[in-house]
Amino acid sequence: MSKSNFLEDFIVEQKITHAIPRTLTEGDSSIYISLTGNRHPLYCAQTFSNQLGFSKTPLNDFLVFHIAFGRTVQDISLNAVANLGYADVRFIKPVYAGDTIRSESKVIGIKENSNKISGIVYVHSITKNQDDDEVLSWKRWVMIPKNNKDAVIKESVMEELPKTVSIDNIQIPKDLNVSNFDFSATGSSRVWDDFNDNEFINHSRGLTIDETAHTLATHLYQNNAKLHFDAHMMKGTAFGQRLIYGGHIISLCHSISFEGLENALNIVAINGGVHSNPTLAGDTIYAKTIVIGKDKIDGRDDIGLLRLRLIGIKNLPSSSLDSIYQENTNDKIYNPNVVLDLDYSVIMPRGK
Repeated sequence: MSKSNFLEDFIVEQKITHAIPRTLTEGDSSIYISLTGNRHPLYCAQTFSNQLGFSKTPLNDFLVFHIAFGRTVQDISLNAVANLGYADVRFIKPVYAGDTIRSESKVIGIKENSNKISGIVYVHSITKNQDDDEVLSWKRWVMIPKNNKDAVIKESVMEELPKTVSIDNIQIPKDLNVSNFDFSATGSSRVWDDFNDNEFINHSRGLTIDETAHTLATHLYQNNAKLHFDAHMMKGTAFGQRLIYGGHIISLCHSISFEGLENALNIVAINGGVHSNPTLAGDTIYAKTIVIGKDKIDGRDDIGLLRLRLIGIKNLPSSSLDSIYQENTNDKIYNPNVVLDLDYSVIMPRGK
């Protein structure tokens, strides 16, 4: 497949092997912490991860996702207008410093927009390690312009994407053991049993995005999509400047959400996600979490799954957000301050 693809270059069922494998390092983890302020001990304290049965400290699941995602950008979304959303994201196996990952994708759907100058491309991507083990898989959809406005697009009706990752498809790290869980390391004693369905958690901290941090983040992930990299090009758009990569917003919100979810462990699934409004340098990000489900795990009475809805908010403290959606509309149109709506699942220890 040629590089720098436009809408008319994609063909349904086409398989793409992405270039540039990446060996991940402890340095990547340190840079990620410096860019996001992430405080989860699982990803930064070897003593803590060893107590949980891991031979080494696993890399942050979202760091792995962003770098895996970055493998696909050159072929899929280099010319994208926007990355619109995710579904059926499965974190299959932990990734450690020293692992080498590579990605491949399959085009699973194409839909031309009514304006006839752009359309939506749907892809299913898989990431494998050096042993050819799958470590991550996801589906996403992205808006891509035409290069030739007169090009005829062969659309494909795609099966509806799953709304959740089935429990049967969720992988629990095989060595995970919480019998020696160190609550003093997280600073909280709150566990799975203490959470309730439909509980709201307003995370009080805010993180302001600056040009330098965003630039370093997209470089770390090797995500060279033009709308994140090319300030000169973006001056001529309605935004007037580069857009912040949506994955960076996910990471900032996840870091903010540590307060209130201190004992959350591995991320095992993203059931769905939407980047609902753009963010720019200078915006301050806040977050709130809604507990939308609790699942027991067969054969494990020591851990459970929390299904969480992470809401990213710009320039408005989470406690001040009255509604996720705009009021007085029949359709669910997002409040302009809401920039992220992410439905994901995490492992958490049960009763102490």
